[in-house]
Formats: sequence, C-alpha cells, structure tokens
Amino acid sequence: MRYDRKKDLSPKYLLLALTIICVALMLVSFFAGDKIAIVKKYTNMIVSPIQEGINKIGIWTDSKLENLKEIEALNKENAELQEEIDEYKEQITIYQNKLAELEELRALYELDETFPEYNKTAAHVFAKDSTSWFSVFYIDKGTDDGMFVGANVMCHDGLAGIITECYNGYSKVRAVIDDNSNISAKIMPANALCTVEGNLNTYQNGVLVVKNIDKDAKITVGDKVVTSHISERFHQGITIGYIAEITYDTNNLTITATITPAVDFNNITDVLVITDKKQEID
Repeated sequence: MRYDRKKDLSPKYLLLALTIICVALMLVSFFAGDKIAIVKKYTNMIVSPIQEGINKIGIWTDSKLENLKEIEALNKENAELQEEIDEYKEQITIYQNKLAELEELRALYELDETFPEYNKTAAHVFAKDSTSWFSVFYIDKGTDDGMFVGANVMCHDGLAGIITECYNGYSKVRAVIDDNSNISAKIMPANALCTVEGNLNTYQNGVLVVKNIDKDAKITVGDKVVTSHISERFHQGITIGYIAEITYDTNNLTITATITPAVDFNNITDVLVITDKKQEID
C-alpha cells in the first residue's frame, strides 16, 4: 500500500496556521478594543444575571438535595429508634407481668403463713362465668392434683370460695359473693355467731349481708368476720371480711350488718386451695 504524502498535513503548516490566528486576534484586540469592550459590556449585562440566576438555582438545588439526604437519614434513624422503643415496650410489658405475678405469689405466701395449720396448694384461675365479677371461676387443678368437691379456696386476704365441681385437670369454684353462697361465721372479738349470705346485687356496692347476729352482741364497725367452727363445709378461722355497717332489726332480737369482703372479686389470678378435708381437721 502506497502512502499519499500530498494528503498528509505537515506539522509546520499547522503551526503556521495557529500563529497566524493568534496574530490576527492580537491585532483585532489592539485596533478594535473599544468595540469589543462595548460588545463585552452588553454581553455581560445579559449573561451576568442569567449566570447569577443559574448559580442561585444551583445553590438552592444543592441545599435541597442536602436536606433530602438529611431527611432520609433522619427517617432511617427514626425507624431504628421506633424499633428500639417497641422492643423496650415489649420488655416493659413482660417485666410488668412478671412483677404482677411476683406480687400475687408474695400475697399467696403471706396468706399461707397466716394459716399454717392447713395444708395448701396453689392454683391458677383460667376462666370465669359471664358476670362482671369472679362469682364462679375455674382453676387449673383437679382430682389428679388432689382437689375435691368441698375444698376451701383462699386468695388475697381471706376466703374466696369453695370447689363445687371437680374434674381430672380442673375444678369449678363458687365464690362467697355468689347468690348461692351461705356461710356459718362469727364476728371477732365478740365471738358472735352469724350467717354471711352471698348476694351479687349488694356486691355492686362492694358489700355482703350478714344476718342472724344476736342483738346483745358487742360488735363494732371494723370487726373481723371469720368462718365458724360449726360450719359443715368451711374450715374455721378463715377471714371473710370486715364489718362495714350495723343495723338493728325491727324484731328487736337480731342485728343485720354488711361486710366488706377480704377478697377483691374484680380480679383473681391465683389462689390457695386447702387440701385438708373439713372432717379430717375437725
């Protein structure tokens, strides 16, 4: 293949052309400087505001982009913090539940110490009837755990009720506030015999009715009412409640009173069941 030298642009010609262009520009600048200055002036009048506007737009755009980046970073940080807060809330709920269980167990322990003469076992309440209170409820221990019909049930500061039905793995408890409850009791320290009647209507006001109190009994508000030794179903000496109000009956022979129960039947979670039968103790 033959190389065509005629078409090759020699570097010396290129250098010569650039030199001529530079000289021409110098001459134009020297002889036409004023005209160029005027053109440059009007050009600057047009170009400068545009350039300034473009600079402002650029600065504004940069600031907005920085703000967007900061917002994205803050959103990410906020999401991470929210996850941590949710975890802490869950942990707090767990700790609160454990604390409530601990307080309940502590109360049961103190109740157990109050009645050392009876053998007892703890049970958990897992269901109740449809009423607002725990007038009838169910515990998670039955005949397989030594439970039996007639076993006395305690919680909080005293008597909660009695087992009326017993199955292999669970039992049904009738509370002392139930309409079907009737307990032979006595008022201390007067040792005055009486009868505590369950009544859901009166329990709406937080009290139960105590009847058949001898009119000569020396009783006062605040006296403790406990189960009596003559009761066929309940062990003696278990706290039922405290005298709230005293009324003399129209027959002038007896007194009727109301008591505040020792158990809060709005909320029962754990109980103690006396595993000794009434006949065995008495």
